[in-house]
Amino acid sequence: MPIVTEAIFEDGVLKPIRPLPLQEHDRVRIVVENKPSVAQQTAGMLQWTGDAEAFERILEEAEEPEPLP
Repeated sequence: MPIVTEAIFEDGVLKPIRPLPLQEHDRVRIVVENKPSVAQQTAGMLQWTGDAEAFERILEEAEEPEPLP
C-alpha cells in the first residue's frame, strides 16, 4: 500500500515529517516531487494576474507575525 507523506531535505538527507510505518531495513521506492507553494496552488482560483513571485511575497508577508511593541 502506498504511503504519501511530506519530507524536508536537510544535510543531504530526506527527513519525513511524520514517522513511517516501516521496519528497519525495509526496502522502499521513493518518488520525489517538489510541493507546489500556496501561491502556485491558489493563483488560478484567485484570478491573480501578477507573477507567482509577487504573490509568494504577499503570502510570506501575511504569514509573518506582527512584531511585539
